[in-house]
Amino acid sequence: MTPLIEAADLKALTPGTYTLIDARGFGNSRERYEQGHLPGALYVDLEQLAAHPEDAAVGGRHPLPAAAEFAGLLGSLGMTPDSHVIVYDDKAAANPAARFWWMLKAIGHSQVQVLNGGLQAAIDAGMEVTTDLTAEPQATTYPVPAGFDGTVTIEEVMEAAKDPARMVIDVRETPRYNGDTEPLDLVAGHIPGAVNIPYLTNLAGGKYRPAEELADQYEQALGKVAPEKVIVHCGSGVTACHTLLALEQAGIKGAKLYVGSWSEWSRRDLPVGKVSPDTGERTETPPAEKK
Repeated sequence: MTPLIEAADLKALTPGTYTLIDARGFGNSRERYEQGHLPGALYVDLEQLAAHPEDAAVGGRHPLPAAAEFAGLLGSLGMTPDSHVIVYDDKAAANPAARFWWMLKAIGHSQVQVLNGGLQAAIDAGMEVTTDLTAEPQATTYPVPAGFDGTVTIEEVMEAAKDPARMVIDVRETPRYNGDTEPLDLVAGHIPGAVNIPYLTNLAGGKYRPAEELADQYEQALGKVAPEKVIVHCGSGVTACHTLLALEQAGIKGAKLYVGSWSEWSRRDLPVGKVSPDTGERTETPPAEKK
């Protein structure tokens, strides 16, 4: 099963043979869902896909929930390990749609896809949008997984960023990577040694680029680095999943997620890399000099 499903293929599926999830997240996402969603879509908020830490220095702003909590969410959505799950959002999967896809894959749930182009692609394909709220499904008992596979610790990221046989990819927008601006976290800049491949490069016209184009892009970027030696991160471990999905769509499997991402690193008094917007010169600021 490919990570992405096109709107035309979703439209052709028989209702009741799959579970449809509207996972927009951020801001007034519930209000946006109520103002118009695909018939039968169940709403999932980003806050249901993350724990709620007291200190973002340990795990970042959106750490993973406990496996038992996630299993409880899946059960409340009427899912079983055999469910075909299709998830969409209204931001080309840069919001929780890709995160939900990754979390399901990370616990071994194989039948999950993201709607390519999200809600707008469905509308463009002539699919109906409704304001009728979807009835709650009959709850199931989803088996509690042992945990989430495919993650790395901050200590592993420290080592990987220094190792030429490994690669740490920062998918944030280039001004954030360069250290020109930081709208969400305490310090601007990037993990020294990380390379910047913004998640927006995965897209063309609001949809993921064709698999062969994604393969060309990432094979060139990775060079001789094996996919399983690749670590992907963003600000808080959500948007990074967009690139992890792109990699899998391209047939490049095995990359791992640094869940804490920049939101954790930037709160740990660790070195910070920056790039001059004028000269392109790279600098690394020792922890004591960041402030």
